[in-house]
Amino acid sequence: MKSEIFKALMLMLSLTLLSTTCSHDDDDVFQNNNSDQIQQIEDQVEAGTWRITSFIDSGQDETHDFTGYGFLFRSNGELIATHSSGSSLTGSWFISNSNSNDDSNSDIDFNIFFNVSDSSNFEDLNDDWDIVSHSDNMIKLRDVSGGNGGVDTLTFERN
Repeated sequence: MKSEIFKALMLMLSLTLLSTTCSHDDDDVFQNNNSDQIQQIEDQVEAGTWRITSFIDSGQDETHDFTGYGFLFRSNGELIATHSSGSSLTGSWFISNSNSNDDSNSDIDFNIFFNVSDSSNFEDLNDDWDIVSHSDNMIKLRDVSGGNGGVDTLTFERN
């Protein structure tokens, strides 16, 4: 009986060590595989100014809320939205490995944050968006809302 308990404990210990070792190695590979793509996307968005050409918030087209705004993604993480009237709003941005288990195939998040009230149109941009696609002139983002399950999409195009 003691022998069987000892064998069971050793098996559990071995499996625990094996799973811990595998997950650590897998995380390193995961991060290394994304680092080149993250750098590429950062380089793309830091070059020039961008405009929102589509913003669909749970099925509602709200692109017009950002008409006249140019977005500058600075390398220090600062995000500046400047309206053609001259007014501006400063926020932050960064790109990271995804930390969510949503239904997206993207392993990379495009994070946007403006410190604004809930009633501001810019509050709708605050999220960890999944990257759907990106190029030198366009970046398409997607988010599945946690509360109602609605899908939001956001597209930036270079000016």
